Amino acid sequence: MGLFAMTLAGGGFILIGAWESLTSSTANENDNPISIPSSPPTQIPKSAAERSTNRSSSSVTYITVTIFSLLFIVNSLISLFNAVDSQDRVGSALQLQMLAVAALFLLYSVLGLISNFSSFVHFPSSILNLIVLFAFVEEFLLFYMQRKDTSGTGIENRYFDLMLVPILICVVSTILELKSPEKSNEYPRLARGIGLILQGMWVVQMGLSFYTNLIVHGCSLHEKSRGNYSIKCKGHPEYHRARGIATLQFNCHLALLVVSLMSVYSIMAKNYGVRVDSMRYKPLGAEMQQMENRGRFTLDSDDDEIREDDHVTMKKGVMGVVNGFGSHE
Repeated sequence: MGLFAMTLAGGGFILIGAWESLTSSTANENDNPISIPSSPPTQIPKSAAERSTNRSSSSVTYITVTIFSLLFIVNSLISLFNAVDSQDRVGSALQLQMLAVAALFLLYSVLGLISNFSSFVHFPSSILNLIVLFAFVEEFLLFYMQRKDTSGTGIENRYFDLMLVPILICVVSTILELKSPEKSNEYPRLARGIGLILQGMWVVQMGLSFYTNLIVHGCSLHEKSRGNYSIKCKGHPEYHRARGIATLQFNCHLALLVVSLMSVYSIMAKNYGVRVDSMRYKPLGAEMQQMENRGRFTLDSDDDEIREDDHVTMKKGVMGVVNGFGSHE
């Protein structure tokens, strides 16, 4: 693919994931306002405005996915023709699989745009999520089954294995979005956006590790065609060191993503605030203390009643003795 193609693809994933996460976060803030709910007559235009905002934000996502899907298709066609000219059957098969994945994402985005801009045709969100789920599953199988170098000296397989982590996040979050109601699917969308961001970061890292001087010392790039390449090392020490470096790079990207998310969350919490209900401190100890006080009050009152009964009985006995003594005299 080349450094430019992988950098552009990774940037597209990061852009789509960031927008998906941002829109889902703002939708969650709108559903959980910090102020006191307004009167019922003002809720109707607010819901209409929210529907319009959601439609515009989803349209931006669909347009972006359409553009990058078309770029993926063009790149795969160029790589396919290059593999045919080089008589590389493996490269041709890989590009056909990439075309299938890009076509599914293109179908998802086109149907979404038709649903948003057409008043006659409307596709349910469950159908669109099912299409994008098939696309993510096919992408997962593409990287899972991609073993071009079976001799064990190609470190690109390690990068492909680590690529399965963000794709799996997208698969699981899309399944959760399918099972959750339409009004409460912000958290699965947020998780899918995070998975797309991590996927884009890792694609950029693969481009830097394969096509620049950042390649591991002792390893080199071998290309059979434009889309069929392998990173081979001199021996087993270089191979194991390269695998360890790949794992370290992925952990660094994961840590960078976590720090970035925490920073963005703190900024949004400062600007939008948090829910009033979450700010109210309700100590459990106070409730337990109230229950204990109620128990003590019941026991103390029973003791008082017993003591009063004993006192009355003793008083009656004394009066009887006094009266008996007086009558005896």
